[in-house]
Amino acid sequence: MIFRTRKMISAKDLNSNGTLFGGRVLEWIDEEAFIFAACQIKSSKVVIKCISKIEFVSTARIGDIVEIGIDTIKFGITSITLSCIVRNKVTTNIITEVSELIFVNVDEKGKLVPHGIT
Repeated sequence: MIFRTRKMISAKDLNSNGTLFGGRVLEWIDEEAFIFAACQIKSSKVVIKCISKIEFVSTARIGDIVEIGIDTIKFGITSITLSCIVRNKVTTNIITEVSELIFVNVDEKGKLVPHGIT
């Protein structure tokens, strides 16, 4: 897995316990996965269809640097299935794992269309 994006945890990323807010992590994953999927199938008309089990394994604190890695699992006719790991850059401890994120290619009306990647 290649880790392309890094984020530094700041005060705006924290929950009421002073640790990384899960919603912020999901926002980062969604954005990174969209960019990855769009680049893989060469279309910005991809939308998230399904996110599988999300497991929060550990957390991060202010000042920590985290990195986000995305891998392709498979291509369907209109879809691309990805996996994601968010980990602490220094310790490499996994913060969050998502086993499957499925994006689909759509046209201007939101109808599924083949992406042409095999």
